Amino acid sequence: MKDKSLQDRAINIKGNQYVLVSDRIKYFNDNFPNGSIHNELISFTDNTYIIKSTVIPDMSKPDRYFTGHSQAKIGQGTVNTTAALENAETSACGRALAMMGIGVIDSIASVDEMNKAASNDKIVDDYPQTYTQSTVSTPTGTCPKCGAPMARSKSTGKLYCSKLCWKKPQV
Repeated sequence: MKDKSLQDRAINIKGNQYVLVSDRIKYFNDNFPNGSIHNELISFTDNTYIIKSTVIPDMSKPDRYFTGHSQAKIGQGTVNTTAALENAETSACGRALAMMGIGVIDSIASVDEMNKAASNDKIVDDYPQTYTQSTVSTPTGTCPKCGAPMARSKSTGKLYCSKLCWKKPQV
């Protein structure tokens, strides 16, 4: 692997190209044999891990380094139910490698970060029709498909069916 972009290893998430952290780490290890990746637990409070990752491309020049941070709350999302610490560590490492330019195509964000950001919106994006303020008269409107009350995504403000009717099999 010669190109730090790793475009041939990218996957598509919501229309953007992302390189998995595992591919970024492999690239780093293959191309920076005198390099180092150091992960550090910064804090653990309120069931939330905060991890700092430091990437040094050449240990003979330790003043040139790149850092990334991540946090993960135990129980928030599927992965963090059983592996919050590991998820935070992976994300922090991915960010540090991205700061170095490894695997950056459309964004510095890793897949884990995109999943974190999308976790509240996944139900909106999976729905075949997104209802906005113009199609539903009030934030407490009803779903035109099943009549259930609409809910509003905390992160995007988009409305979706509170009963998640589009996820249930059609009879």
